[in-house]
Amino acid sequence: MSRIAVFNSPLLLGFDRLERIIDQAAKSSDGYPPYNIEQTCEQTLRITLAVAGFRLDDLKVSLEGNQLVVRGRRPEDDRARVFLHRGLAFRQFQRSFVLAEGIEVAGATLDHGLLEIALKRTEPEPTVRTIAISKAPKADAAAAPRPPSSVDVASESRTLPPQRRLGRIDAAVRKAQGIAAIVRQPQRAVEIDDVGLARQQHRRRHAQ
Repeated sequence: MSRIAVFNSPLLLGFDRLERIIDQAAKSSDGYPPYNIEQTCEQTLRITLAVAGFRLDDLKVSLEGNQLVVRGRRPEDDRARVFLHRGLAFRQFQRSFVLAEGIEVAGATLDHGLLEIALKRTEPEPTVRTIAISKAPKADAAAAPRPPSSVDVASESRTLPPQRRLGRIDAAVRKAQGIAAIVRQPQRAVEIDDVGLARQQHRRRHAQ
């Protein structure tokens, strides 16, 4: 779908839906029924459609979003009639008109085969709203860099030359062994104390 020239401006934001509605309304129009649009005064409009042959119950006027839709459908009652010549077309139709913001439907009347729809324009009250500007959130303290672990050292060492890679891995292993030895020292001291206590008790028994 080619864009309408007025919507090509980068200053018009969010009008894509309105552009699609206008394009759809233009494609659905086949010239039937004919209509007029008049400006009766500064704030009112009038749409007149020629719907000769349609009764009041055959017509429907509805407001769907910002679209004014007029539909006409006659019941099939011509089967028992024999036409020698048929020049009047009472086929069903649908007409759509896109209404701007502030345009309201005042009413619709049917008289002498002409359907008239009255529109009125209401001036919306201007509103001004101030948007508060806040500071951007600071970086989370939890995202601070942590000291490298043995896994990180091993991952980083894969990108080093072979000699430096072995040196980094060996240093990490020695560091891990030192930590394990420190953890085991209290347990070993407890074992030594238990052996000494058992020897003292054995000597006391023999002395008695």
